[in-house]
Amino acid sequence: MEWFTAPEYWLSRLVFQRALAVVYLVAFLTAVRQFRALIGERGMLPVPRYTARVPFRRAPSLFHLRYSDRLFAGCAWAGCAVSAGLVAGVDALVPLWAAMLLWLVPWLLYLSVVNVGQTWYAFGWESLLLETGFLAVFLGNDEVAPPVLVLFLLRWLLFRVEFGAGLIKMRGDECWRRLTCLDHHHETQPMPGPLSRFFHLLPRPVHRVEVAANHVTQLVVPFLLFAPQPVATAAAGLMAATQLWLVLSGNFAWLNWLTIVLALSAVRFPGSAPSLPGAPLWYEALVLAVAALLVFLSHRPVLNMVSRRQVMNRSFDPLHLVNTYGAFGSVNRVRYEVVIEGTADAVAREDSDWREYEFRGKPGDPRRRPRQFAPYHLRLDWLMWFAALSPAYAASWFGALVERLLENDRDTLRLLRRSPFPADAPPRYVRARLFRYRFTHRDERRATGAWWERTVVREYLPPTRLAGPEPGSEPGAGPGPEPGSEPGQDGPAPR
Repeated sequence: MEWFTAPEYWLSRLVFQRALAVVYLVAFLTAVRQFRALIGERGMLPVPRYTARVPFRRAPSLFHLRYSDRLFAGCAWAGCAVSAGLVAGVDALVPLWAAMLLWLVPWLLYLSVVNVGQTWYAFGWESLLLETGFLAVFLGNDEVAPPVLVLFLLRWLLFRVEFGAGLIKMRGDECWRRLTCLDHHHETQPMPGPLSRFFHLLPRPVHRVEVAANHVTQLVVPFLLFAPQPVATAAAGLMAATQLWLVLSGNFAWLNWLTIVLALSAVRFPGSAPSLPGAPLWYEALVLAVAALLVFLSHRPVLNMVSRRQVMNRSFDPLHLVNTYGAFGSVNRVRYEVVIEGTADAVAREDSDWREYEFRGKPGDPRRRPRQFAPYHLRLDWLMWFAALSPAYAASWFGALVERLLENDRDTLRLLRRSPFPADAPPRYVRARLFRYRFTHRDERRATGAWWERTVVREYLPPTRLAGPEPGSEPGAGPGPEPGSEPGQDGPAPR
């Protein structure tokens, strides 16, 4: 079938596949470095506890068969190895069927991770990587020209990512309709980057232009992806440029980079296509069957997009084959941060020697400039942003985090930038306080050297110690407060 392939997109496929493999590599490296403290056997949300209550059919994963930290590490490192091989182009050195199996391996491994990752993996870019990775399995290698249907499905995915995000904004917070959201967003986003303060301090008319351009890119330009060339290439290029703007202004893990990768699949690069053999019949039949399945499954995200009760970042099947996306349907006007402190004093008082734990990415020390981490994903730092919105968002894991800090748990401390206590001398008490943060103005920055100005709002978690007798009490006097208890007051309502 001559219509089945598009040889002129051979270079687009090559660039897309190598870039996607890089994203896979980052995702698996993130899992390797963080899983023990988050979902390991002694993690805050252990995988064995999850698989004991959630059946395989609801969350298909290799770890339903068996789990150990060693097995998880082996799978994650295997994902790194295969991804690195795909970056190097090993899929071009093997037969078509073997190349498809190579692309299937990281998808299966990452699906197994996401489906047991619980809250730590409940981000839209996890499903986006899985949906993109599944389509990559059927894109072929140098033995066949890129299939038209798979290229179309990649554009359809990019359309849903952008158009869904645009709709959720227009239906959500009124500041998007008033073009004022970016008066706040650069300051209140989950994890600001090194240039976020610069973007925040831009004149308000520039913020209006930013929002208006975003609406055009997300609500109008996506339709041009299905126009003839070179219009589709121009549309994809505009989307990629918008995503690079977001890369500069914040830390959104690999969301922006993966969207750029999707845009590359729609770009028709100049140059003559090499002579490629025709597609084998079994390959054509398989691609047709998969395309038909995915088109059928697409009715659910379409119904969601046209619904007035549109939801964002939801998977409609346990394999994450076709999902709905969106981001920042509402924008916070004020930034809150949970600051965790510990003391080695025998009795916890307000004037005790409280020392602050420093996180890698989230704001802490006002004099410390935000760093760039994306596309690497600091999962704990992101969840701490949600914890600041309301303790309800952290109810399942915050107590476990405090407990591990009281134990000086090595794996947990590796997630942090710095612990204020020696490895052999854990704190006796840990507490958490809620602060309001804002970027300093230019004059404040010159005068104080601080990037942030912060003020205490209230206590988030009272001084807490490991269960046991109070210091100085009689034996058998009873346990002190336990870190699994509910934090003090409700946090600020999310916006």
